[in-house]
Amino acid sequence: MKKFFTPLLLSVVLLCSCSSSDPLVLHQEKKVAAQVFAQIPADFYPRKLTIVSAGDSLTQGVGDSTDQGGYLPYLKTMLEKEKGIKEVDFHNFGVTGNRTTQLLKRLKTPEMKEVLQKADLVILTIGGNDIMKVVKDNISNLQVSDFIKEKDSYRNHLSQIMEAIVQENPNASIVLVGLYNPFSKWFSDIKEMDEIVADWNQVGQSVITKYPNAYFVEIEDAFLNATEDLLFTDHFHPNDKGYKLIAERLNETLSERVIPDLEKTPYTVSTEEN
Repeated sequence: MKKFFTPLLLSVVLLCSCSSSDPLVLHQEKKVAAQVFAQIPADFYPRKLTIVSAGDSLTQGVGDSTDQGGYLPYLKTMLEKEKGIKEVDFHNFGVTGNRTTQLLKRLKTPEMKEVLQKADLVILTIGGNDIMKVVKDNISNLQVSDFIKEKDSYRNHLSQIMEAIVQENPNASIVLVGLYNPFSKWFSDIKEMDEIVADWNQVGQSVITKYPNAYFVEIEDAFLNATEDLLFTDHFHPNDKGYKLIAERLNETLSERVIPDLEKTPYTVSTEEN
């Protein structure tokens, strides 16, 4: 009887010694740190923005007293103050007198194709000289119907311009700057000029809406309702104030709609959760 009791008692003592409250636990549970990945905001690392500006004399900067590229230096200063942008690199391909057909040819040159492929953004000013061509071709008997006929050609050429850009860089955002009416001094007898410009702007907007990465920036109303002179001494091109206004309109659209949508490299960091 005594021999049976002793082993039993020893077993009970050993079982009690394995309780969770006893410091002599044989197999202690090992904690594993869980990896949690948190996304860093895209503007955490300021980026360089590459912009191709292409089009006519408004991109070249005719009327700019500083001869630095019209709206470009103003816009560069504004953008580099934006959170998340460290530097803006502009490539200016503005040529005085260019119409849509001429810009389309230049977009297909090796020089422009190479830069377009690297661009984050393409800004276009085009169409004003297409309207001027209508005026020059029909100067002796200018009719509103002449502008209506040419408007369809403008739509077709602008669509081809968009396709040429997308073909080289489908990820680039494209901004079309609208037309304004500088013709009131020279053609004051054509009361419909405001309506003609508005119609052509509607054409531009209709083409832009077909592309998810494209935007239209209206400036017509700013020049039409200006309380100060925004035109150069030729009464056709913007002066310094006019170019600054264009830059402000562009910056508003870029900062609110375009830049937030630009593709950015995703950054992640791991944190430990005990």
